Amino acid sequence: MKIAVIGAGNWGKNLVKNFNDMGVLDCVAETDAPLRDGLIKDYPSLKVLNHYEQLLGENIDGVAIASPAPTHFEIAKRFLEAGKDVFVEKPMTLSSKDASQLHSIALENNRILMVGHLLLYQPAIQFIKKFIDEGGLGKLYHLHQERKKLGRARYVENVTWSLGVHDIAVLVYLVGEQPLHIFASGHCGLQETIEDDVYVHMQFLDGIKAHLHNSWLWPENRRKLTIVGEKGMLEFDEANSRVWLHRKSIDQDLNTHDNGSEIVFEGAAQPLRLELQHFLDCIKNRQQPISNGQNGLDVVATLERIMMI
Repeated sequence: MKIAVIGAGNWGKNLVKNFNDMGVLDCVAETDAPLRDGLIKDYPSLKVLNHYEQLLGENIDGVAIASPAPTHFEIAKRFLEAGKDVFVEKPMTLSSKDASQLHSIALENNRILMVGHLLLYQPAIQFIKKFIDEGGLGKLYHLHQERKKLGRARYVENVTWSLGVHDIAVLVYLVGEQPLHIFASGHCGLQETIEDDVYVHMQFLDGIKAHLHNSWLWPENRRKLTIVGEKGMLEFDEANSRVWLHRKSIDQDLNTHDNGSEIVFEGAAQPLRLELQHFLDCIKNRQQPISNGQNGLDVVATLERIMMI
């Protein structure tokens, strides 16, 4: 199998390294000359091109797109229409209209379209999904996501489009649907029109609520998911890849029950390697990815609704 990577910058370099280690990297397209020089130095036998259009004539099975977010739609469209399978980093596109078009093109051309919603391939999230679906928490009440740090501010997309894509993908995946209602509030401190701190509140069917806080202007790195249900609570400490089950609840008579807490999952697997292997497996077996075009569209549509508030 032959895979090409488009964009070898801050995140693309990780795709390059992993696909190379997996033995499937065929070539890389990068417009930045210093980055191309670095690739040639680090991977002497790698074919390095200066523009993605040069890849259209290459004998490759798929492409992984890690270019700036505003370019995702046009590049993915070109390769899907050329009959190539496509992995595109988050966000899939910057509008639901474009996301819907990519999803339709992939279906019409029988192509794999996979979005880089990395956290969905974190084993802890897969454990949590199974735990919820099997009734481990009973009825879900509310979910809380935090992703904040002193991070890299963007000029085009705000902090939720940059950091919160992962969290919204997880919330939609765990609940199993898009939110019915959304309320969001953000603050622009560094730039006049780009929010660097955003709170999002979502309501799903059956009264399930979800709350999200994203910030790239925060004093500490916090990555945590808390899920509260009728039978107990799950807490995912992403930094340590550890899931706690708190056997704590309040019954219908408002009596409090605390039966202690325990770690129910712990693992340090590399979600990026698992994600990219899933992409290769989907190409080989012609199966839909977990984070397929529809999933990408659902997330972008949710983000778009947040921005309209």
